[in-house]
Amino acid sequence: MGPHPAVAAIRLAVRRVLHDVLTLAPDDPATPLPPAAAAIAPAASSRGGRPPLVLVACSGGADSMALASALAFEAPRLGIRAGGITVDHGLQQGSDLRAADVVSRLTALHLDPVEAVTVTVGKEGGPEAAARDARYAALDAAAERHGAAAILLGHTRDDQAETVLLGLARGSGTRSLSGMAVASGAGGRYRRPFLELDRQTARKACLVQALPVWEDPHNSDPAYTRSRVRHEALPVLEKALGKGVVEALARTAQLSRDDADALDAWAVAVEPSVRDDTGALEVAKLYALPPAVRRRVLRRAAIEAGSPAGSLFARHIEEVDRLITGWRGQRAINLPGRVAVRRHGGRLVLRQG
Repeated sequence: MGPHPAVAAIRLAVRRVLHDVLTLAPDDPATPLPPAAAAIAPAASSRGGRPPLVLVACSGGADSMALASALAFEAPRLGIRAGGITVDHGLQQGSDLRAADVVSRLTALHLDPVEAVTVTVGKEGGPEAAARDARYAALDAAAERHGAAAILLGHTRDDQAETVLLGLARGSGTRSLSGMAVASGAGGRYRRPFLELDRQTARKACLVQALPVWEDPHNSDPAYTRSRVRHEALPVLEKALGKGVVEALARTAQLSRDDADALDAWAVAVEPSVRDDTGALEVAKLYALPPAVRRRVLRRAAIEAGSPAGSLFARHIEEVDRLITGWRGQRAINLPGRVAVRRHGGRLVLRQG
């Protein structure tokens, strides 16, 4: 008799990601790959390399505990080393004890290395954004410290739907509606195996495996925007439109990502043709571009000039775009990062400071 369907689903999702990691990751030339891994990555086996290390980012919640259990089951069968990281944000009383408990759970799953990392959460961008920035910085540092090829994240299809709704509310365009990528970060470091699985599958997998899980009170705190989307907005949409809203939003994310990737590639290809010999952007050539492509060129130029990507929103780019499409002699546009954009002599000048 095979495993419960929920357990089988999470293991299959993780197995697929591990296959990709094993095939693409550089090897540590210490010990040979076992036969199961060598069958997937024959090139690595011929070099006599040791398989990569994959870490799971685990909060102790159902999604990440289900992910940790699947990684612990699948990794040894492919000869992959598996470890775990939990991040203590220090935002709740007893968070250090919670982190220590997660370390114990991951260790009990025979993951190694396992560690808890404490971070200091700032205030820039709001509490949710600041916590996310601190968390990813800690995970990046852990990946470098341990030489990990990938870090698995437990985001589910439900999380993807929430992300799309948040992007829609911000009015940030196609890229924002594309939600979370299956692979992101430097070199595709972050992998999200569960984006096609719902949250209930992860919870069921934990239940049938008797895995203890931690319910983060922030997930139900209406002070947090994502919590309101989860407990108020999505239920209202499902009541009004029927079941299937989450699946539709997740599908929208993938379609939007495909469109955004194509437009980004177009913008990269066309950018050299709209610059003069000094590298300045020529207004007439920019005006001739489709608006979606032109705004991407402008965004790339603003980031190159020193404007932080995470603080550069659609409204900023729209203001810069009006220097091209609605020129009335207006003054310079000030962007985040102290970048000023002005129109001069038929060209756009972007300068920091």
